[in-house]
Amino acid sequence: MSSLPSLGPRGEGWVAIQGILLAGIFVGGLAEASAVGGTRPWATVAGAVVLGAGILLALLGMRGLGRSLTPLPHPRDGSVLVETGVYGLVRHPIYGGLVIAALGYGLLLQALVTAVVGSLVLLAFFTLKSTREEAWLGDRYPGYAAYRARTRRMLPYLY
Repeated sequence: MSSLPSLGPRGEGWVAIQGILLAGIFVGGLAEASAVGGTRPWATVAGAVVLGAGILLALLGMRGLGRSLTPLPHPRDGSVLVETGVYGLVRHPIYGGLVIAALGYGLLLQALVTAVVGSLVLLAFFTLKSTREEAWLGDRYPGYAAYRARTRRMLPYLY
């Protein structure tokens, strides 16, 4: 049981907040990049690599879920607990991938404030969202507590 609110029967409010945050990072990055101007080759290269790694992690997470994939934090009816592939490293690779991609996006645009602040805000948000989600997953899957104990939350080898 989580003390965090459901924000809708399947967590629709969590998805709405997520969309607002992602849009804010996108627009903020563009605004900061146009205000700062100039380019730093190291940031462009680093940003492209980090952005690509984040997108790859998120795509692997989406692929790994297959028919169980849903944007909502409440698991679908008939879904299965996935513990293999990228889910053997982290419980929430899509969230982790979005955090990493936000960092890369900001670096790529030379929008360093957006890169750091945006990725930290997303990390905090996804920690809360995944806490709410894990309460539902624990209710649905008897083996979830053991899976949770042996895997990181969303950033491979880190968190």
